[in-house]
Amino acid sequence: MSEQTYGFDTLAVHAGAEPDPATGARQVPIYQTTAYVFRDADHAARLFNLEELGFIYSRLTNPTVAALANRVAALEGAAGGIACSSGHAAQIMALFPLMGPGCNIVASSRLYGGTITQFSHTIRRFGWSATFVDTDDLDAVEAAIDDNTRAIFCETIANPGGYVSDLDALARIAERAGVPLIVDNTTATPWLCRPIDHGATLVVHSATKYLTGNGTVTGGIVVDSGRFDWAASDKFPSLSQPEPAYHGLTFATLGEMAFTFHATAVGLRDLGMTMNPQGAHYTLMGIETLGLRMERHVANARAVAEWLEKDPRVEQVTYAGLDSSPYFERSKAITPKGAGALFTLGLKGGYDACVKLVDSLKLFSHVANLGDTRSLVIHPASTTHRQLDAEQQAKAGAAPNVVRLSIGIESVDDIIADLDQGLAAATA
Repeated sequence: MSEQTYGFDTLAVHAGAEPDPATGARQVPIYQTTAYVFRDADHAARLFNLEELGFIYSRLTNPTVAALANRVAALEGAAGGIACSSGHAAQIMALFPLMGPGCNIVASSRLYGGTITQFSHTIRRFGWSATFVDTDDLDAVEAAIDDNTRAIFCETIANPGGYVSDLDALARIAERAGVPLIVDNTTATPWLCRPIDHGATLVVHSATKYLTGNGTVTGGIVVDSGRFDWAASDKFPSLSQPEPAYHGLTFATLGEMAFTFHATAVGLRDLGMTMNPQGAHYTLMGIETLGLRMERHVANARAVAEWLEKDPRVEQVTYAGLDSSPYFERSKAITPKGAGALFTLGLKGGYDACVKLVDSLKLFSHVANLGDTRSLVIHPASTTHRQLDAEQQAKAGAAPNVVRLSIGIESVDDIIADLDQGLAAATA
């Protein structure tokens, strides 16, 4: 199915799959199998040589998982995609074909705390590094790029602060530098924004969040625009030079599917960050209602943010959908359907008031997750961003007086009533 032919909600239901040819099953079956029978020796050889598409072993590809990757690729307007075991796995999978010892990425300082930790510490074990900059300062982004830079990384709507990135400007910087722009689109989803339309090369998702939408699955997605010329320079030898493990195949010769095939044939083969078929099935079912859920998420979030902004117990609300937000105009350009459902509020009572608020809420669930149908709350400075120092927390929008809200799809009056009683307890 083509995104030029069908609308978003049609693609969310149909893209990536057809009725099962063997049984006629209408829903995508859960192919709970490890391996697949080859027709003959020649068929097996052609599959292993990447001369023919098909299924070999479920660490690499699985029909249920492939349907999910293809559906998200269709929703994002991408050439192809892969599904993997988590959002953090998706980030490593996105970087793996691009990086080598001594290489770096330029990353937004306003990222999810776990991502900052992954980029600050874990990737150094591969010999990679990250330079963190405020991506609102475009001169700083450009200045941070050097000969060893292999990508720019940002989030469409930053977690936790809800800040909106200027994707078009960042894409222009990336293009001048000859490197891809990688965008984490988890908090926006393709219903609010398709980063590829703004110049992004790769888009990553934590499928754990809005795509599944019910808090049952851990998963990640990487999709590729198919538009980047990996052979234009010598920066990306994994894609532009012969691959010894595939008898000298140069993946760049595969055109718009070069990255997707490499991520599957080499990345999943060797890193093993595979998504399980049952998880893929749950996410496929979740995506069927993504547009309906996001519409309610956004409407509720705006109503809650407007109410909080007027409350004297609240010092600040970071929702980009508010007229008072410095990101309001940018949000209209990047996420025209709304500014998402994730934002923070600052309390005048500081750290102690935040802890009391979290402990006093009844409808909200205190969990380390977002994007659920349920309204969720967490205090980032003591949890998701606890590993960061005070300066990093402040830059990430996770100062000690900040609480993160993920607004669900419940009746909005009930959400506001719970916040009202929670604020009363927190400021008593």
